[in-house]
Amino acid sequence: MKKESFPHTSPCGSMSEVSDVETSLNWDHIGLKVGLEIHQQLKTERKLFCNCRNTLVEEGPEVIFERRLRPTRSELGEVDVAAYFEWKKGRIYEYHAPLLASCLVEADEEPPHSMNQEAIEIALGVALAMDSKPVDEIHVMRKIVIDGSNTTGFQRTALVSIGGGLEIKGKKYRIQTICVEEDAARKGEEKDERISYVLDRLGIPLIEISTAPDINSPEEAIEVASWIGTLLRMTGKVRRGIGTIRQDLNVSIAGGEKVEIKGVQELEILPKAVSFEAMRQKKLLELKEELYRRGLKKDDIVFSPIDVTLILKSSKSKVVERNLSKTKGKAYAILLRNFKDLLGFELQPNRRFGTELADYARFYGDVKGLFHGDELPGYGITEEEVRKIYDSLGGDIEKDNFILIIDEEEKALKSLKAAIERIKAAFDGVPKETRSILPDGTSKFMRPQPGAARMYPETDIPPIPISDEMLKRAFSLKPPTPGEKKRFYEEALGLNPSLAEQLIGSEQQEMFERLHSRLKGKVDPTTIASLLLVHMVSMKREGIPVDNLNEEQIYESLVLLSEGKITKEGLPELIKLLSERPNAKPIDIAKSSGLLTMGEKEVRDIVKKIISENAKVIEERGERSKSLLMGLIMKELRGKAPGSLVAKLVEEELKSFIQHRS
Repeated sequence: MKKESFPHTSPCGSMSEVSDVETSLNWDHIGLKVGLEIHQQLKTERKLFCNCRNTLVEEGPEVIFERRLRPTRSELGEVDVAAYFEWKKGRIYEYHAPLLASCLVEADEEPPHSMNQEAIEIALGVALAMDSKPVDEIHVMRKIVIDGSNTTGFQRTALVSIGGGLEIKGKKYRIQTICVEEDAARKGEEKDERISYVLDRLGIPLIEISTAPDINSPEEAIEVASWIGTLLRMTGKVRRGIGTIRQDLNVSIAGGEKVEIKGVQELEILPKAVSFEAMRQKKLLELKEELYRRGLKKDDIVFSPIDVTLILKSSKSKVVERNLSKTKGKAYAILLRNFKDLLGFELQPNRRFGTELADYARFYGDVKGLFHGDELPGYGITEEEVRKIYDSLGGDIEKDNFILIIDEEEKALKSLKAAIERIKAAFDGVPKETRSILPDGTSKFMRPQPGAARMYPETDIPPIPISDEMLKRAFSLKPPTPGEKKRFYEEALGLNPSLAEQLIGSEQQEMFERLHSRLKGKVDPTTIASLLLVHMVSMKREGIPVDNLNEEQIYESLVLLSEGKITKEGLPELIKLLSERPNAKPIDIAKSSGLLTMGEKEVRDIVKKIISENAKVIEERGERSKSLLMGLIMKELRGKAPGSLVAKLVEEELKSFIQHRS
């Protein structure tokens, strides 16, 4: 089949090719604006609205129950559009309530308890660090969420402070709000209309920090997210690990719309998400121009499905055969005049305009997907079958296009209607919507953006005044900014800039602080930081199980160093051996492996022996053989003597050896 020439972007495909997008787009020229919403679990003793433990439970006794959720009207009598469409799916939610980490509050069988004061004070401490102004009184709101992740059908959230900001490389980024809210339940299996959730995570306190749309490039996005994440970690009051932090993005370009992208858990994906969404919006604006260039109008797009079941009844396509075999399985197609190549137009790497239509069809009609003329023949559908579809629709195979859905009749028609509405939206450019992140940094349609009807007051929890006493406690929790902490490490502790930079926000930072405090200056801070950030990281790359070590073993190893029982050179070797015997005592390993330091006489004897064994080399090279000898002797000693002592003895004995031979 002949194709009309229409300007496609070359497929980007892999995640590594995001740089191609970055070089092809001028962020200032396209007017890129990004706002971040950082969500981080707080490390409190208890959950936000009950006394259950703040922990996840992988096994143990549990209660299982089912619910169906429905949207409620706001105080103005409105129903949130996103909640409405979730309800229309008719889902059944199965909840697994671990008895060790949930109660009647999570099951929505008991009113929420008083709000966790510890969580409020941690959030206030963060607010003070970002010059954000605390509110006078905290009011808890209900935010409608009926995807099953909350048994109540809403999420409780509370505004803690407004305003503030941060500065990176001389540019200021405004903070809009800081909130405390409850985390959602963990999603389990999803099968047909039934979805299961685990309630251990439901109610864990989250801090939410929202920035203004002051970010103007993917690089700035990751810098701001990293800065905020580092600040949160420096409170020592946030949970760590997969699933404890996520970033949501609000992205727009000039002429586009603010689009929300949810669920970015890995910081490395963030610049890709920004780049690919900017690319998508730019391509949608180009698609809009092309629609009008072809003389098309929104009114030309009509919902006029034609039953093409008979054409495909004998198709050898497995997909077609499977869907037509369903009860009331039908095939419906809609003609799109003068639409050739437009459904195959690439918006993001490996995601085309037709993919967007399929996303809408899935959401609104609950079908598996959608076919279109730009991708057929394919999927087992033959060229002859495609021609027959065009003929039945009265279309021109060279100029026109079509969309096709094969499923239960009601689903197919509902999905086609959604796809048609999405095509109409293309005449306006970029639709305002919420999208979910995909592993490669692209995104897919998730749901319509919720409106003001989504929020209403929580009537079970009274307002909480922010007292002077609360602010005083919050001030004691106020973390230093990343820049302040880095200066402290460099100026007060003497770490070099590179090591200080590595330490800020790393998983080892809290351990470094504790070890440095416990050792009270007996071990140089650089030695502690180097052990955690250089030696142990290198060992882990080599496959050595350093994660087996506990903090007490590392501390005892550093005590041995401070007492002169092992050397600085022997410390990494001791750590390596300990990781393979995680229950052993450092002193026992040091003794059994011969890592305890030698006296000067023993070291001198080894130096003399190595010099004697290499007499010929010394005669040829003289004092230039010193580095060779040092290497051989240090290998023999395996960290049993400090390098400074070895160097001193080598110099003395080598000089003596040369004098006696001359």
